[in-house]
Amino acid sequence: MRTPRFKIAPDVAPAIYHCMSRTVNGERLFDDTAKEVMRKQIWQIADFCGVHVLTYAIMSNHFHVLVRVPRKSIPDDRELLRRFYVLYPKPNAYQKFRIEVVAEQLKLKRGDPAADGWRKQQLALMGDVSQFMKLLKQRFSMWFNRTHNRFGPVWSDRFKSVLVEGRGNVTVTMAAYIDLNPVRAGLVGDPKDYRFCGYAEAVAGNKVAQGGIAAVVGTASGNAGTSWRDARESYRLWLFGAGAVSRTNKAAITPEMLAKVIEENGALPIPTVLRCQLRHFTDGAVLGTKAFVATQIAAYRRRTGLRGRLRPRPLPNVTDWGDVTTLRGLRKKVFG
Repeated sequence: MRTPRFKIAPDVAPAIYHCMSRTVNGERLFDDTAKEVMRKQIWQIADFCGVHVLTYAIMSNHFHVLVRVPRKSIPDDRELLRRFYVLYPKPNAYQKFRIEVVAEQLKLKRGDPAADGWRKQQLALMGDVSQFMKLLKQRFSMWFNRTHNRFGPVWSDRFKSVLVEGRGNVTVTMAAYIDLNPVRAGLVGDPKDYRFCGYAEAVAGNKVAQGGIAAVVGTASGNAGTSWRDARESYRLWLFGAGAVSRTNKAAITPEMLAKVIEENGALPIPTVLRCQLRHFTDGAVLGTKAFVATQIAAYRRRTGLRGRLRPRPLPNVTDWGDVTTLRGLRKKVFG
């Protein structure tokens, strides 16, 4: 039986989630063409579902995406049709016929069974992180299997998700961790040079990607109206630390160096720690201040009735995380 996810009810407040999914057996299936298709599908399906992509990273055997799910609202019929066309930009004959029929149905007054049924069907796919990830993975799998003349699953299992507090330094720390994926993998020294991540798209001029980075920097500064121009240098400080200079051929500190720091109760700058694979960022279930994590535990218990040993837990003491805690104390190796 699957454990229920930690989620904030969409009618209560906006929520931010870090989602990650890995290929079956961890196989390196995705070349640049596949990554480009997924990049386009991330933006397309986010638009349809009404969620906001803050940043993402697509690797050869997994992908990460940081999304903000706004408070639930009901789009009008014009917006529903626009989103439907986003999902089917080049409809086949059947889909085109269906869209035309739907458009005619929506001209009818409320209460028409056909029109109301279509509205209900579309709304069920919107404003929910689980539906966004399900649709993204399904549509990409269909394209990948068809293109590569294969069948069977592309993804190994259920996607992982971490509920992220949307204020203070929590969101920008998670975003930087995601954008540094290609640096941790040793592919580039600067994520701006890896075209399949949100930061690189922002630097290249994608206005929507720039808005996502500006939003995460705004959560740290407390300024919701932060512009890309103001956010650009601040975000590079989170990626590289003082000086904001890329470190070519220095993807991460070695496991031996990290183990020595931990053994000696030493401390490292956050940008250095983010160059290591920290499992709390993918497996921790909730990431935020102690008060935020405690609030989510209480809500989870009310929703599910589960009474396990759940409590806020500190992150590994290798840097100054501030008041950031997680939910799960991981038994396996914390740093990958």
